[in-house]
Amino acid sequence: MQLYAHHPVVRGRQIAGDLAMLAWTVLWVLVARTVHGAVLVLAEPGRAVEDLGGSVAGNMTSAADAASGVPVVGDELAAPFEALADASGSVSGAGVAAQDAVATLATVLAVVLVLLPVGWLALRWLPWRLGYAREASAAARLLAGTPDLELLAARALATAPLPRLAALPAGTGAAWRSGDPEAVRALAALELRRLGLRLPEGRLVR
Repeated sequence: MQLYAHHPVVRGRQIAGDLAMLAWTVLWVLVARTVHGAVLVLAEPGRAVEDLGGSVAGNMTSAADAASGVPVVGDELAAPFEALADASGSVSGAGVAAQDAVATLATVLAVVLVLLPVGWLALRWLPWRLGYAREASAAARLLAGTPDLELLAARALATAPLPRLAALPAGTGAAWRSGDPEAVRALAALELRRLGLRLPEGRLVR
């Protein structure tokens, strides 16, 4: 596949476009990572609640175990501590849920920050690059082996801007119609120049 032109100016524009696309992608990935890290800071309160709930639940469980060892009234004494341990476990679970919600939000924001701007530019960059690669590869196939310059010349006559056609030597159209090889080469070269490709020297028309 022909990805880049032969002409240095055209190739330079293509490389610059590719590098700009890469830089744009890297920029938004870095922005997304920064935002992701900043949003994750919001999970700290949830982590603190989880730690507090776990600590209180552990202490209440220990107290319940100690109270249950009291003869006769041990179960009654342990019941409030067990209830507090269960409540503290619920608080700890709420802290975990808050952390999960913040982590999900951070991930979604990071993905959106990458997909939207990168996708917006890719929708413009990708058709341009793929369109060039498709046309340049087709032109390269026409030049392979015994080149079919007639098709390239006909394409130039059909699509080349009038100022470029007018810049050709006088009588080029009539000479092409009569099958003059030099006219065919001139028109084929004009079409290849649009793609930033060079017509190899010494090639004959098929």
